[in-house]
Amino acid sequence: MAVDAGALEAGSPLRRARLHVSGFLWRRRWVKALALLMPPLAVFLIVYIGALAALVVSAFWTANSFTATIEHTWTLANYRLIFSTSQPYLHIAAVTLGIAAAVTLTDAVLAFPLAFFMARLAGPRTRVALFVMVLLPLWASYLVRVYAWQTMLAHDGSINWWLNKLGLPDQGLLYTNWAVWIVLSYVWLPFMVLPVYAALERIPDSYLEASADLGARGFKTLRSVILPLALPGLVAGSIFTFALTLGDYITPLLVGGTDSQFIGNVVYDFVGQADIPFAAAFATIPMLVMGVYLLIARRLGAFEAL
Repeated sequence: MAVDAGALEAGSPLRRARLHVSGFLWRRRWVKALALLMPPLAVFLIVYIGALAALVVSAFWTANSFTATIEHTWTLANYRLIFSTSQPYLHIAAVTLGIAAAVTLTDAVLAFPLAFFMARLAGPRTRVALFVMVLLPLWASYLVRVYAWQTMLAHDGSINWWLNKLGLPDQGLLYTNWAVWIVLSYVWLPFMVLPVYAALERIPDSYLEASADLGARGFKTLRSVILPLALPGLVAGSIFTFALTLGDYITPLLVGGTDSQFIGNVVYDFVGQADIPFAAAFATIPMLVMGVYLLIARRLGAFEAL
Protein backbone atom coordinates (compact mmCIF):
# COMPACT_ATOMS: atom_id res chain seq x y z
CA MET A 1 0.00 0.00 0.00
CA ALA A 2 1.54 3.34 -1.10
CA VAL A 3 1.99 6.03 1.53
CA ASP A 4 1.84 9.75 0.63
CA ALA A 5 5.25 10.89 1.96
CA GLY A 6 4.40 14.57 1.47
CA ALA A 7 1.22 14.30 3.50
CA LEU A 8 3.06 12.35 6.18
CA GLU A 9 5.81 14.99 6.36
CA ALA A 10 3.30 17.83 6.34
CA GLY A 11 1.42 16.20 9.15
CA SER A 12 4.44 15.86 11.47
CA PRO A 13 4.42 18.15 14.54
CA LEU A 14 7.85 19.58 13.74
CA ARG A 15 6.80 20.39 10.20
CA ARG A 16 3.58 22.05 11.36
CA ALA A 17 5.47 24.13 13.91
CA ARG A 18 7.96 25.30 11.29
CA LEU A 19 5.18 26.24 8.90
CA HIS A 20 3.35 28.08 11.68
CA VAL A 21 6.47 30.09 12.63
CA SER A 22 7.26 30.87 8.98
CA GLY A 23 3.72 32.05 8.38
CA PHE A 24 3.76 34.17 11.52
CA LEU A 25 7.04 35.86 10.53
CA TRP A 26 5.81 36.39 6.98
CA ARG A 27 2.63 38.11 8.19
CA ARG A 28 4.49 40.18 10.80
CA ARG A 29 7.77 41.17 9.23
CA TRP A 30 8.51 43.68 11.96
CA VAL A 31 8.99 40.76 14.37
CA LYS A 32 11.71 39.33 12.13
CA ALA A 33 13.39 42.71 11.86
CA LEU A 34 13.19 43.16 15.63
CA ALA A 35 14.74 39.73 16.20
CA LEU A 36 17.63 40.65 13.91
CA LEU A 37 18.18 44.00 15.61
CA MET A 38 17.87 42.81 19.20
CA PRO A 39 21.49 41.55 19.65
CA PRO A 40 23.22 44.76 18.44
CA LEU A 41 20.65 46.90 20.26
CA ALA A 42 21.26 44.96 23.46
CA VAL A 43 25.01 45.46 23.14
CA PHE A 44 24.47 49.16 22.47
CA LEU A 45 22.22 49.57 25.50
CA ILE A 46 24.54 47.65 27.82
CA VAL A 47 27.86 49.14 26.68
CA TYR A 48 27.05 52.69 25.57
CA ILE A 49 23.87 53.67 27.40
CA GLY A 50 25.00 51.75 30.47
CA ALA A 51 28.31 53.61 30.53
CA LEU A 52 26.53 56.97 30.23
CA ALA A 53 24.14 56.02 33.01
CA ALA A 54 27.06 55.02 35.24
CA LEU A 55 28.73 58.35 34.44
CA VAL A 56 25.65 60.36 35.40
CA VAL A 57 25.08 58.39 38.61
CA SER A 58 28.71 58.59 39.76
CA ALA A 59 28.60 62.39 39.34
CA PHE A 60 26.43 62.50 42.48
CA TRP A 61 28.97 60.61 44.59
CA THR A 62 32.11 61.90 46.29
CA ALA A 63 35.70 60.77 46.65
CA ASN A 64 37.26 60.61 50.11
CA SER A 65 40.19 63.04 50.16
CA PHE A 66 42.24 60.81 52.49
CA THR A 67 41.62 57.29 51.22
CA ALA A 68 40.66 58.21 47.60
CA THR A 69 37.78 55.76 47.85
CA ILE A 70 34.40 56.59 46.33
CA GLU A 71 31.66 57.20 48.87
CA HIS A 72 28.26 56.20 47.54
CA THR A 73 26.31 58.97 49.18
CA TRP A 74 24.08 61.18 47.07
CA THR A 75 25.21 64.80 47.01
CA LEU A 76 25.38 67.86 44.76
CA ALA A 77 28.78 68.88 46.09
CA ASN A 78 30.52 68.27 42.75
CA TYR A 79 28.10 70.50 40.86
CA ARG A 80 28.27 73.17 43.53
CA LEU A 81 32.04 73.18 43.13
CA ILE A 82 31.77 73.45 39.34
CA PHE A 83 29.34 76.39 39.45
CA SER A 84 31.16 78.17 42.27
CA THR A 85 32.36 81.60 41.16
CA SER A 86 35.52 81.17 43.23
CA GLN A 87 36.60 78.21 41.08
CA PRO A 88 37.89 78.36 37.48
CA TYR A 89 35.68 75.58 36.12
CA LEU A 90 32.96 77.79 34.64
CA HIS A 91 35.64 79.83 32.89
CA ILE A 92 37.23 76.64 31.54
CA ALA A 93 33.85 75.45 30.25
CA ALA A 94 33.22 78.83 28.61
CA VAL A 95 36.64 78.81 26.90
CA THR A 96 36.05 75.27 25.66
CA LEU A 97 32.64 76.17 24.24
CA GLY A 98 34.09 79.29 22.65
CA ILE A 99 36.92 77.39 20.94
CA ALA A 100 34.47 74.70 19.80
CA ALA A 101 32.21 77.36 18.28
CA ALA A 102 35.20 79.10 16.63
CA VAL A 103 36.46 75.81 15.16
CA THR A 104 33.00 74.98 13.85
CA LEU A 105 32.55 78.40 12.24
CA THR A 106 36.03 78.31 10.71
CA ASP A 107 35.52 74.86 9.23
CA ALA A 108 32.13 75.89 7.82
CA VAL A 109 33.67 78.92 6.09
CA LEU A 110 36.55 76.85 4.70
CA ALA A 111 34.51 73.79 3.77
CA PHE A 112 31.62 75.42 1.92
CA PRO A 113 33.50 76.82 -1.10
CA LEU A 114 35.59 73.66 -1.41
CA ALA A 115 32.55 71.41 -1.18
CA PHE A 116 30.64 73.61 -3.64
CA PHE A 117 33.45 73.38 -6.18
CA MET A 118 33.67 69.61 -5.72
CA ALA A 119 29.91 69.06 -6.02
CA ARG A 120 28.89 71.57 -8.71
CA LEU A 121 31.92 72.65 -10.75
CA ALA A 122 34.75 70.10 -10.71
CA GLY A 123 35.06 67.39 -13.33
CA PRO A 124 35.21 63.71 -12.39
CA ARG A 125 39.01 63.52 -12.24
CA THR A 126 39.36 66.78 -10.33
CA ARG A 127 36.65 65.67 -7.91
CA VAL A 128 38.45 62.41 -7.21
CA ALA A 129 41.73 64.25 -6.68
CA LEU A 130 40.09 66.67 -4.25
CA PHE A 131 38.45 63.79 -2.38
CA VAL A 132 41.87 62.17 -1.96
CA MET A 133 43.34 65.45 -0.71
CA VAL A 134 40.51 65.87 1.81
CA LEU A 135 40.66 62.29 3.08
CA LEU A 136 44.43 61.81 2.95
CA PRO A 137 45.10 63.49 6.34
CA LEU A 138 42.69 61.03 7.97
CA TRP A 139 44.98 58.18 6.95
CA ALA A 140 47.76 59.63 9.11
CA SER A 141 47.85 59.33 12.86
CA TYR A 142 46.12 62.05 14.86
CA LEU A 143 49.26 62.58 16.92
CA VAL A 144 51.44 62.86 13.82
CA ARG A 145 49.27 65.67 12.48
CA VAL A 146 49.28 67.51 15.82
CA TYR A 147 53.06 67.16 16.19
CA ALA A 148 53.51 68.42 12.63
CA TRP A 149 51.58 71.57 13.52
CA GLN A 150 53.56 71.86 16.75
CA THR A 151 56.73 71.97 14.64
CA MET A 152 55.29 74.55 12.26
CA LEU A 153 54.00 76.80 15.04
CA ALA A 154 57.24 76.72 17.03
CA HIS A 155 59.39 79.83 17.34
CA ASP A 156 61.83 78.51 14.73
CA GLY A 157 59.12 76.77 12.71
CA SER A 158 58.12 77.17 9.09
CA ILE A 159 55.39 79.77 9.79
CA ASN A 160 57.80 82.23 11.40
CA TRP A 161 60.35 81.45 8.68
CA TRP A 162 57.88 82.55 6.01
CA LEU A 163 56.87 85.60 8.03
CA ASN A 164 60.52 86.65 8.25
CA LYS A 165 60.90 86.19 4.50
CA LEU A 166 57.99 88.59 4.03
CA GLY A 167 59.54 91.10 6.40
CA LEU A 168 57.03 90.45 9.18
CA PRO A 169 57.88 89.84 12.84
CA ASP A 170 57.72 86.45 14.54
CA GLN A 171 54.42 85.30 16.00
CA GLY A 172 54.41 83.36 19.25
CA LEU A 173 51.45 81.14 18.38
CA LEU A 174 52.59 77.92 20.01
CA TYR A 175 51.21 77.20 23.51
CA THR A 176 48.28 79.58 23.11
CA ASN A 177 44.57 79.15 22.47
CA TRP A 178 45.20 80.51 18.97
CA ALA A 179 47.29 77.42 18.26
CA VAL A 180 44.53 75.18 19.60
CA TRP A 181 42.01 76.89 17.32
CA ILE A 182 44.25 76.56 14.24
CA VAL A 183 45.17 72.92 14.81
CA LEU A 184 41.64 71.74 15.66
CA SER A 185 40.24 73.60 12.64
CA TYR A 186 42.68 71.69 10.45
CA VAL A 187 42.17 68.32 12.13
CA TRP A 188 38.34 68.35 11.95
CA LEU A 189 37.97 70.05 8.54
CA PRO A 190 37.30 66.78 6.59
CA PHE A 191 34.36 66.05 8.90
CA MET A 192 32.77 69.29 7.73
CA VAL A 193 33.61 68.98 4.03
CA LEU A 194 31.96 65.60 3.47
CA PRO A 195 28.44 66.37 4.85
CA VAL A 196 28.40 69.75 3.09
CA TYR A 197 29.44 68.08 -0.16
CA ALA A 198 26.67 65.49 0.21
CA ALA A 199 24.08 68.23 0.79
CA LEU A 200 25.24 70.32 -2.17
CA GLU A 201 25.38 67.33 -4.49
CA ARG A 202 21.71 66.55 -3.83
CA ILE A 203 20.53 69.99 -4.98
CA PRO A 204 18.75 69.46 -8.34
CA ASP A 205 20.11 71.44 -11.28
CA SER A 206 16.54 72.43 -12.10
CA TYR A 207 16.42 74.57 -8.93
CA LEU A 208 19.41 76.60 -10.07
CA GLU A 209 18.02 76.89 -13.58
CA ALA A 210 14.67 78.06 -12.24
CA SER A 211 16.39 80.65 -10.09
CA ALA A 212 18.28 81.96 -13.12
CA ASP A 213 15.11 82.00 -15.22
CA LEU A 214 13.41 84.13 -12.56
CA GLY A 215 16.19 86.70 -12.85
CA ALA A 216 18.21 85.85 -9.75
CA ARG A 217 21.94 86.45 -10.06
CA GLY A 218 24.68 84.34 -8.54
CA PHE A 219 24.67 85.86 -5.05
CA LYS A 220 20.87 85.86 -4.87
CA THR A 221 20.76 82.20 -5.90
CA LEU A 222 23.45 81.39 -3.34
CA ARG A 223 21.58 83.14 -0.54
CA SER A 224 18.02 82.09 -1.36
CA VAL A 225 18.44 78.63 -2.90
CA ILE A 226 21.82 77.03 -2.23
CA LEU A 227 22.44 78.04 1.39
CA PRO A 228 18.98 76.96 2.70
CA LEU A 229 19.34 73.58 0.98
CA ALA A 230 22.93 73.17 2.19
CA LEU A 231 22.09 74.14 5.78
CA PRO A 232 21.38 70.55 6.93
CA GLY A 233 24.84 69.55 5.66
CA LEU A 234 26.47 72.45 7.48
CA VAL A 235 24.66 71.57 10.71
CA ALA A 236 25.55 67.89 10.29
CA GLY A 237 29.21 68.76 9.86
CA SER A 238 29.05 71.07 12.86
CA ILE A 239 27.90 68.16 15.01
CA PHE A 240 31.23 66.43 14.36
CA THR A 241 33.46 69.50 14.70
CA PHE A 242 31.69 70.86 17.78
CA ALA A 243 31.45 67.54 19.62
CA LEU A 244 35.01 66.44 18.81
CA THR A 245 36.41 69.79 19.95
CA LEU A 246 34.46 69.65 23.22
CA GLY A 247 35.94 66.28 24.10
CA ASP A 248 39.50 66.81 22.86
CA TYR A 249 42.27 67.06 25.44
CA ILE A 250 45.38 65.99 23.46
CA THR A 251 45.62 69.02 21.17
CA PRO A 252 45.17 71.56 24.01
CA LEU A 253 47.90 69.73 25.93
CA LEU A 254 50.38 69.54 23.03
CA VAL A 255 49.93 72.93 21.37
CA GLY A 256 48.07 74.88 24.05
CA GLY A 257 50.48 74.18 26.86
CA THR A 258 49.84 73.86 30.57
CA ASP A 259 48.01 77.20 30.75
CA SER A 260 45.46 76.12 28.14
CA GLN A 261 42.83 74.27 30.16
CA PHE A 262 39.83 72.65 28.49
CA ILE A 263 37.06 70.42 29.79
CA GLY A 264 38.82 67.29 28.58
CA ASN A 265 42.06 68.24 30.33
CA VAL A 266 40.29 68.85 33.64
CA VAL A 267 38.44 65.54 33.40
CA TYR A 268 41.69 63.72 32.57
CA ASP A 269 43.52 65.36 35.49
CA PHE A 270 40.84 64.45 38.02
CA VAL A 271 40.70 60.87 36.74
CA GLY A 272 44.45 60.71 37.34
CA GLN A 273 43.85 62.00 40.86
CA ALA A 274 41.26 59.22 41.44
CA ASP A 275 38.48 61.79 41.86
CA ILE A 276 36.13 59.97 39.51
CA PRO A 277 32.90 61.62 40.79
CA PHE A 278 34.07 65.17 40.08
CA ALA A 279 35.44 64.13 36.68
CA ALA A 280 32.07 62.55 35.88
CA ALA A 281 30.22 65.68 37.00
CA PHE A 282 32.38 67.94 34.84
CA ALA A 283 32.01 65.55 31.89
CA THR A 284 28.23 65.90 32.00
CA ILE A 285 28.53 69.55 30.88
CA PRO A 286 29.53 68.73 27.27
CA MET A 287 26.98 65.91 27.32
CA LEU A 288 24.17 68.34 28.15
CA VAL A 289 25.45 70.89 25.62
CA MET A 290 25.58 68.28 22.87
CA GLY A 291 22.12 67.01 23.82
CA VAL A 292 20.65 70.47 23.28
CA TYR A 293 22.73 70.90 20.12
CA LEU A 294 21.47 67.61 18.68
CA LEU A 295 17.86 68.59 19.32
CA ILE A 296 18.41 71.84 17.43
CA ALA A 297 20.23 69.99 14.64
CA ARG A 298 17.36 67.54 14.32
CA ARG A 299 14.86 70.36 13.88
CA LEU A 300 17.08 71.80 11.15
CA GLY A 301 17.13 68.46 9.29
CA ALA A 302 20.82 67.77 9.87
CA PHE A 303 20.37 64.01 10.29
CA GLU A 304 19.17 63.75 6.71
CA ALA A 305 22.61 64.89 5.53
CA LEU A 306 24.61 62.40 7.62
